[in-house]
Order: sequence, then structure tokens, then C-alpha cells
Amino acid sequence: MVVACLGILPAGWGCPTVHGADRVALPHIVLVVSDDHGVRDSGAYGDEIVRTPHLDRLAKQSMRFTQAFAESPLCSPSRCVMATGLSPFRNGGHKFGTPIRPDVRTMPQYFNALGYETAHFGKFHHGPRKQFPYKTINPDEKKAAGFLRAYDADKPLLLVVCTHPPHTPWLRNKDYDPAAIALPPTFIDTPGTREDRAAYYTDVSEMDRILGEVMDAVDGKGIADETLLIYTSDQGANWPFGKWCLYDAGIGVPLMMRWPGRVAAGSTSEALVSLADLLPTMLEAAGGDSPDDPDGRSFLPVLTGGAGKHREAIFAAHTGNDNGGPGVANHCPTRCVRTATHKLILNLYPERTFYTHIVGCEPGNRHHLPFWNSWVAEAKSDPKARRIVDSYLHRPAVELFDLRNDPHEMHNLADDPTHAGTLKSLRRRLDQWRKDQGDPEPLHLPKS
Repeated sequence: MVVACLGILPAGWGCPTVHGADRVALPHIVLVVSDDHGVRDSGAYGDEIVRTPHLDRLAKQSMRFTQAFAESPLCSPSRCVMATGLSPFRNGGHKFGTPIRPDVRTMPQYFNALGYETAHFGKFHHGPRKQFPYKTINPDEKKAAGFLRAYDADKPLLLVVCTHPPHTPWLRNKDYDPAAIALPPTFIDTPGTREDRAAYYTDVSEMDRILGEVMDAVDGKGIADETLLIYTSDQGANWPFGKWCLYDAGIGVPLMMRWPGRVAAGSTSEALVSLADLLPTMLEAAGGDSPDDPDGRSFLPVLTGGAGKHREAIFAAHTGNDNGGPGVANHCPTRCVRTATHKLILNLYPERTFYTHIVGCEPGNRHHLPFWNSWVAEAKSDPKARRIVDSYLHRPAVELFDLRNDPHEMHNLADDPTHAGTLKSLRRRLDQWRKDQGDPEPLHLPKS
């Protein structure tokens, strides 16, 4: 089998083959996906306290995207988007833990067909397993670097490494000073918040260490120049207004891509990109075709410096999850459209209290986060704390934000008549996307 050259390989690389002892000219692809890593929570993205030396090193060697977004703020639905190039409703896995449709092709199927060796290490959080035929599957992400060092096959390699950190439970903090940590304005500043934030930072540093081992394995093997190395997260961090939510803290993700000779080292792109775009981009880099009728679109021209823009808008959806038992499961579907300047969020059942693991896990549960109780206690006497707690637990039907002046999405403009035109335009765009996607929820829900 011979894969056609598309004129995108580095200078001096020939057409790829998959026979004999000839070395394959297609690039190796290493995709590292962390779990619950907030977009702002690394030195590469401006945090001056959290220690992420390997992410910071990667930023100097890669293109760093500042406007990259997940299409779901939950683990498995977001990963299904990355693996298929299809948005949540079209791939079928839009609810936490649900499988994709049986007719949907996936990343390992595409790359196996291109003649790649495919391997997956770490968290495997999508299904059914038979539709993800990686040739090697190992649940321990810490063994990925060893696999890389030992890899000597003639085929190009697709290696996906999914780290468990910084998903809860977080490692115990040993080195961070909680008092030195800068908190987002959406947080309530309590000792419990700072202690848990330091534990989260400790887990971010552990994830960074794993990434560093993978990078060192690529570099030490001498294949850096022929490897497209990608780092991202499945969605935002497990903090209020982050994971489970369609605010930027929930769907914004770090994204850095290194490909020496093809991608300008130390470059930054403000192009709007979706994690649905990753698979088409990787396939184009490998000389393959995009999925049939994809939602994702290759941004290789942005990556290689030929274009500055990619999308006009990002769409995202949250259905919910059932794990965690009564009072913890989240059944608060939300939808959003985000442009470079504004975001519209529809909370389809605003009468429901927004429960998640953050507010519902009892002490003793491994995902319990003590800081939340300190927020509730503070809210009893502090009006500002009361507003923050209430805004997390209770959402209005419609939220509109001017992201240029309100990057933390704290001021809802939905009822401001001066923004009525923007609201109408975004609502029209979002309604059309929901129709096109086959959103199972009705466009206009009856008021309770």
C-alpha cells in the first residue's frame, strides 16, 4: 500500500511507503491529552506560580494556541469529539460515558488504514472499545516513554498518551505555598480554597513531569524533526465555573503543537480552533483524507504559517452525567456559541440546581473537595461570596458575555437592550447549529 504525497512533508522527505525495510517518510504523531487541566494553569499560559517546566519548554518549541476550545466540558464526550472529528450529537457520545454511534470511524481506524502503528497509553475514556482498534493499549501513561524509546518498527507511529492528572483526587501538596497563589475573580478566597488549589497545582506539575518524559523520549531517540507532537487537555479544570460548564474556564483548553521545520518555534496563534479540528489536521499532516462530512476542519494552514484565521465561531454542548448518585449527578443541559468577542449560553433547564461532584461529594469520597464547604460558610455572611455560590448553583436561561471586557464571564448582558442585536444574531446561529446537529433537546423549552 502506498499513501499519496500531498506536498505537505518537510523538504527532503520522499513519498511514504509501507513495505520493505525503507524508513517511512510520514511523520510520527504523538498526542498528549491531560485530564481537567485549566487553560490558564501553566507557565506557558501566564501562571507565575504553578511549576510546568516541560510545558514552558514546549511553548518555546511549538505554536501555542490561545483560542482553542473543547466541544464538551466533560471528559468522555470531549474525547469522543477528538477521536472522531464529529461534534457530540453527531458522534453519539454526547453524554458522559455513552458510546459513539456504531457507524462512526475513529482516530485509530483512520491511521491504521494509512499504514501507521497505533498505540494508546493511559486513560481510555471512550467506547465501545471495538471501534478504537489501537494495536497497543496500556492503561499506564507512565510507560509511554519506555514504549517510545523501544519503538523500532518501519511504520510511522501514532501514539496517544492520556494522563490521569490533574483529575481528582489530587496529590497532596508538599512544595507550594498556598498564600502565594493568585485566585481567579470567580473564586472565594478562603484557606480551604488555597489549600485545594495548591493540591491541584501539585497534580498539574505531576502531569507536566509525564509530558516531559514523553518529550525527552522523542528527543532522545532522535526523531524530533520527524514528529508532530501535540499537547492539549480534554476540557477545563475541576473548579466552579470550569469543568461541566460552558464558560471559557470549562471549554477553553491549552493547545501546543511542535513540528520542527514545519511549525515556527515559539509562535502564537489567536485563531479560533476546536478540538474537533484535531483529527482532520493530524490526518492532513499524515497525507490522509479528512473524515466524511466532518464537523472538524483541518487548521494545518494556520499551523504551518499560511493562514491567520480558522473559524468564525465555536460551538459547544453539555448534556450531563449520571455517575455520583442522588444530589451529585448533573442533569443541566447547556449549549453555547462563542466568537472571538462574545459568547451566548443557553441553560435549557434553569429551574434545576446545578449539582456536580464539587458540591455533592461527601467527606471520604475520593473526589471530595473540602473548599466548597468553606465557600458555603463564607456565603452566609459575605454578600459577594453569596453571589458567587448562587451563580454557580443557579443559572439563568440565557447568558451573554462581552469577552473583550469581561474575560471571566461575570456580567450577564442578556437583558441589556444595547446588546439585543448581538443576542439575536448569536441565538440565530446557535439555533441553526442545534438543528444541524440533531440536538435531542427542543429548541424552545416550556417554562416551568
